[in-house]
Amino acid sequence: MRKVFACLLILALSLTVASAAFAVTKVGVMTGTTSQGEEEYQAAQEMIRKYPGRIIHVTYPDKFMDEQETTIQQILSMAADPDVKAIALVQGVPGTAAAIDKVKEIRPDMFFINIVPHEDPMLSAQKADLVLETDNPKRGVTIVELAHRMGAKTFVHISFPRHMSYPLLSERRDIMKAECEKRGMEWVFVNAPDPTGDAGIAGAQQFILEDVPRQVEKYGKDTAFFSTNCGMQEPLIRSVLTTGAIYPEQCCPSPYHGYPGALGIEIPEGKAGDVAFILDAITEKVVAGGGAGRFATWKIPINMAFTYASVEYGFDLADGKIKGVDIEHMKALLTKHAGNAQFSTYNNVATGEKADNFLLVVGESIIFGGK
Repeated sequence: MRKVFACLLILALSLTVASAAFAVTKVGVMTGTTSQGEEEYQAAQEMIRKYPGRIIHVTYPDKFMDEQETTIQQILSMAADPDVKAIALVQGVPGTAAAIDKVKEIRPDMFFINIVPHEDPMLSAQKADLVLETDNPKRGVTIVELAHRMGAKTFVHISFPRHMSYPLLSERRDIMKAECEKRGMEWVFVNAPDPTGDAGIAGAQQFILEDVPRQVEKYGKDTAFFSTNCGMQEPLIRSVLTTGAIYPEQCCPSPYHGYPGALGIEIPEGKAGDVAFILDAITEKVVAGGGAGRFATWKIPINMAFTYASVEYGFDLADGKIKGVDIEHMKALLTKHAGNAQFSTYNNVATGEKADNFLLVVGESIIFGGK
């Protein structure tokens, strides 16, 4: 009997050692659902296919403002897997900072990359190891500049109070307004329903479909439209094309964001990551719809690039290729996935606040059917 017990004990220990030897490093990824942000959701799915068994993927709730506890629990569920060494949060919705605190209590070694933070910029930089975001203050200049070049005489900015409470978004709005004044363009702010409110995403989208024609009737076709919300992009693109107005850029600029759904573009299997294919398909649809030279985006799928780069950064960190925060390594990964981009770090001139671990990115624009 003792011999049997000894054999079983040796077998159990052997299995434990073997499982430890074969344990694989994992990276956690939290994204929105396809309703809130299909681009980053699909990017996570691509990473799952590329790294089978090494990606833990969860989603935050559509009504994340009211369900922050759910977001926190989703992040904690990823951290509960001891093989997860880094977590990328795409996007860093409210509740992210609290979740990072809770995880750090039990996993102080966990590396967090906060992508497109919704919370205070400095708080986000203090809690996460790395923060990635488009350079919204700079975009306040470049978006209006592009709209003016495309013939816009009026600029309509669509948002809601929650987004305008975010420092980077409100700063960009103020810069946009000032840039419009410099160029003699009329500035119009439209207060839309919050997609996380009672009307939900469907209500916000219906508002766009009804309001854009009203604005074009009032200000004319040389009106550029910009919305701060991902869920509003498809109806906005559709309405702008129908009314003959101007669409310079999405909230999260990328050829994959809003355009395929709005224009009815089917992406064949094997073409999901083919940027040249989707750019050609968009150009064809825009030109056919009479919108040549009046629609644009970045040549790079920015939130997808953020996701890809963050996952690879997590694996490089776990494999010992880099240590801790390495901004230059992240820039190299983003250049690999995003192409020609401009980088800077967070620097709020008005408050004097700076964060060296907060990387800001601006990509190159493409005007469909134009110059």
